[in-house]
Amino acid sequence: MDDALTALTTMPSPQFVMTPDGDRIATYTWGDEAAPTVLCVHGFGSSTRDNWVNTGWVRDLQRAGLRVLAVDQRGHGASDKPRRPGAYEMTSLVGDLVNVLDTYLLDTVRYLGYSLGGRVGWQVAVDVPTRIERAVLGGIPDGRPLERMQIDQVHAYLEEGRAVEDAVTRRYVALAERVSTNDLHALVALAEGMRLGDSDPDPASPPPQPVLFATGEDDPILEQSRRLAATAPHGTFVEIPGRDHVNAPGSRDFRQAGVRFLQG
Repeated sequence: MDDALTALTTMPSPQFVMTPDGDRIATYTWGDEAAPTVLCVHGFGSSTRDNWVNTGWVRDLQRAGLRVLAVDQRGHGASDKPRRPGAYEMTSLVGDLVNVLDTYLLDTVRYLGYSLGGRVGWQVAVDVPTRIERAVLGGIPDGRPLERMQIDQVHAYLEEGRAVEDAVTRRYVALAERVSTNDLHALVALAEGMRLGDSDPDPASPPPQPVLFATGEDDPILEQSRRLAATAPHGTFVEIPGRDHVNAPGSRDFRQAGVRFLQG
């Protein structure tokens, strides 16, 4: 790998932003501070490195003349990982991102989110619309996130070593355990916390900004995502060929469409 490419894919040291409840949120930046900024927010069980660096997004966003500000969401990556479900309500996840923007003195940004990051991005765009110019929301479900995870089976697995019988729940556990820095206890708390309050995206109150929705053609939520995109007044939808929910972030088709959209 040449030096120029290495510089585009290397992880910088995290810069931490403190939340009002005392947790640290890890942030990373690449590119010229004078360039338009893209806020990148990863999915459940993932991280900045996993969703955006290893897949080439950070590299390509920079090559397109954009600055990248990426966040490890609470419970992930180098951020703190509280094990209390109340720490993961939607209001807290949204508040973390607003706090990051305030700390970096950014009035407006462009947004890139996948899965959980897409769901949080929908809510940020709705709750603080003046802060988000446009957004790419990948793999966003029309329905309560992580609702099919059988929480009791994961607790039995963690506390008693009992096998997880439900196939969907096994996939969530495998997704969480594939990243060595993950804390499954914290991620189960996240799944529980997301069920507190109103965590569903509200089709009656969609983001008003230009939004590109993108979901893999082999993702079970494909049609739900398509319907959700249709509710947005300035929404467009892209079906990512040959990809499912797990491997869609690495798609060149998704990356090229997303970067073009974020360039404006």
